[in-house]
Amino acid sequence: MVEEARLEETEGGLAPATDGWFVVNVRDGRWMTNEVLGDAFVLEGDDVSFAQVGFTIGVLQPGQSGGRYHRESAQEDFLVLAGECLLLIEEEERPLKAWDFVHCPPGTNHSFVGTGGVPCVIFMTGARRDNKEIVYPRSELALRHGAGVEKDTSSPAEAYAPFPKWKDGRPKSWDGLPWG
Repeated sequence: MVEEARLEETEGGLAPATDGWFVVNVRDGRWMTNEVLGDAFVLEGDDVSFAQVGFTIGVLQPGQSGGRYHRESAQEDFLVLAGECLLLIEEEERPLKAWDFVHCPPGTNHSFVGTGGVPCVIFMTGARRDNKEIVYPRSELALRHGAGVEKDTSSPAEAYAPFPKWKDGRPKSWDGLPWG
């Protein structure tokens, strides 16, 4: 029998403190915030093992790109839940709106930039592997949209060095969000 995980309050909200099954409302769960990169509800296993799949709900204000243009050696999938964004994928631009789904097989270059007049909410999930590789390639398209790196790197620390660090904390406002 699998035990229920213990949830603990953090600065960002409720987070699992032990392994096991659990239920948490996204609004009450652990959030991270970054004044440049957006807000995120992340369940990826910093404190508890999510060995097979990671989950994030990202909230991008218009003009924000929560992640640098990159490719991974594991599958990633995305579902736009609300708002609009621009998908940068394999040196192409694709406008997305609520309920658009994006599948990225391993090795697919991609990033998202919030557009429109309201926050864009994206459900993100990706496979987890012990030997996962990530590459942030230089891309003129991504640089034009504020989502690129100046030189190729496989170091997340290097790719995100120009930006403030993520902090535990809920978004400043729930306005414009589906659960607001």
